[in-house]
Amino acid sequence: MNAVPISWFLTLSAVLFVLGVAGFVFRRNIITVFMSIELMLNAVNLSFVTFSYQLKKVDGHLFTFFVMVVAAAEAAVGLAIILTVFKNRSSLNIDDVDTMKD
Repeated sequence: MNAVPISWFLTLSAVLFVLGVAGFVFRRNIITVFMSIELMLNAVNLSFVTFSYQLKKVDGHLFTFFVMVVAAAEAAVGLAIILTVFKNRSSLNIDDVDTMKD
């Protein structure tokens, strides 16, 4: 049985991370930026698991677990902030929310 080369996983991780960075930099919708951050976190998780599997160590799996916990907390807090911003500003455009004043 042939195993999938490590380079495929790392290439996929790099592509996902670049897509996340592009979404973060070029999009103006808060939800799209939020999803781009999650995509970048998942790309890093894929790299952690890939290296952990390749090196036969459990460290990468532990880091991935902690990143997933942080991502879950970020999702809860981030969605609450997004809902509050939408309720107060009636817009999810980042350019409309760049100031703290009403």
